[in-house]
Amino acid sequence: MQSLLTARIWRGGSDGAFVTYEVPRQDSQTVLDVVTWVQRALDPTLAYRYACRVGMCGSCAMTVNGRARWTCRTHVERVAPHGILDIAPLANLPVIKDLTTDMADFFDKWTKAEGRFQGAATRRQDFARVAPDSRQRRAVDAAIECIGCGVCYASCDVVNWRPDFLGPAALNRAWTLVNDVRDIALRQRLRAVAGDAGCHSCHTQGSCTERCPKNLAPTSAIAGLKRVTAQAAMRRKL
Repeated sequence: MQSLLTARIWRGGSDGAFVTYEVPRQDSQTVLDVVTWVQRALDPTLAYRYACRVGMCGSCAMTVNGRARWTCRTHVERVAPHGILDIAPLANLPVIKDLTTDMADFFDKWTKAEGRFQGAATRRQDFARVAPDSRQRRAVDAAIECIGCGVCYASCDVVNWRPDFLGPAALNRAWTLVNDVRDIALRQRLRAVAGDAGCHSCHTQGSCTERCPKNLAPTSAIAGLKRVTAQAAMRRKL
């Protein structure tokens, strides 16, 4: 007789509730496999996101047993040894339906943090070259690998306490551009991240770094921004 897994999945909007499903347990089964089986075999109205299924896009991020994770890379046997799964949408984001959240505010904060590259070169000029062993490049080698999955944002208590906080992903992006020698918007960007909702609101709890599926360190990026903005303020360059 095949063993069963108990999956409690969030249904509805922010005022919804968990609904319990019995799912066949399989070898090497991921949490995304569980959600997909429920949608295909039991309830086709279940809403969720995924794309690549191999840890490249980050769109399948959900809250699994209280922790934000990529569900495509999370194996059931690792997070639910006793056969019980709670699957909910990411925290700190408005719920559209079931396991899907509205990411608009998350990405709007990238804009507020001046997370857009601004260069001075024209299309008629040669490609700018950044030495891979330069201090600035080494400072952001890991940070540039962020794919915007929202796991760090959903794990951040400061975002929960004050929704206007820019959040670790947006500040991590700003840090990469602060160290990009080709970018010409340094002062504008430092002003954007030095405000009340910026880097100095971070309490350095480290949840973003602890839970990042790509093993990035937004906490270190934010610490770098704190240092650079403080130095700019003392030099009256903000």
